[in-house]
Amino acid sequence: MNIGFIGLGAMGLGIVPRLIAAGHAVTGWNRTREKAAPLLKAGMRWADSPREAASQSEIVFSIVTDAAAVRSVALGENGVIAGLRKSGVYLDMSTIAPDASRAVSSEFAQAGLTMLDAPISGSPVTLAQGKASIMVGGERTAFERVKPVLLDIGAKATYIGASGLAVQMKLAINLVLMVEVIAFGEGVALAEKGGVAREAAVEAMLNSVVASPVLGYRGPFILEGRMPKAPLADVTLQQKDMTLVLELARKSGAATPLAAAANEMMNACRGLGLGHHDFVIAHEVYRRLGGMSK
Repeated sequence: MNIGFIGLGAMGLGIVPRLIAAGHAVTGWNRTREKAAPLLKAGMRWADSPREAASQSEIVFSIVTDAAAVRSVALGENGVIAGLRKSGVYLDMSTIAPDASRAVSSEFAQAGLTMLDAPISGSPVTLAQGKASIMVGGERTAFERVKPVLLDIGAKATYIGASGLAVQMKLAINLVLMVEVIAFGEGVALAEKGGVAREAAVEAMLNSVVASPVLGYRGPFILEGRMPKAPLADVTLQQKDMTLVLELARKSGAATPLAAAANEMMNACRGLGLGHHDFVIAHEVYRRLGGMSK
């Protein structure tokens, strides 16, 4: 198929090659063209605007930082909405507030167009392994049409329900992800405080019943010299999702005390100048709180 792709950050850089490898013709756009260089070498075509990418495509994806960025690329005279054909489908994979997603979807519906919220669960690591999953909210018939393409990106594509519910599900998943990674750092720091070597603590955790895919590839980052220079998700980006979780909980009356505690650890990370690291760096905050040297 002819596919448009808007937003070529870490996830976009991983998704587009999978679409090309599956035989699709991809036309991409990014705010800075420099990031697209490796994809252009791999066969992606360049568009000068989201509108141009949409005008050449049957399906258009976007994955950008926040709701303001989604509105910027989706709406307006140079947005996807201006170029998408009536038979096309626009899928936004960004993690934003459900109400914000529904508001953009409503604009598309008023224009006689179809938008789905289709956040992806995974990191560049799981994406490269073919293990990422995609959740979809919106018209089920549209989901069934695009599902084969979604399965070219990740291992599973799940229909969640009406517009906005997929991003709500993504926030719920990210809540669990955040709490799990924070708890891992807390547990390892506790073991270290008692005299267990960090390497032994990490190995024991990853061989125990608490092991999970995310801890499997993220846990070793806390070992000496293993923290990646380019984080999978830095503290600031991950905290953005937690503030969305807490605001959603406030509006709906849901109790999320663990999300609140995890968010405070992100505050502590930033306060100690660690915000540019992958958010598993919270382990270092626990070490310092416990009086352990670097």
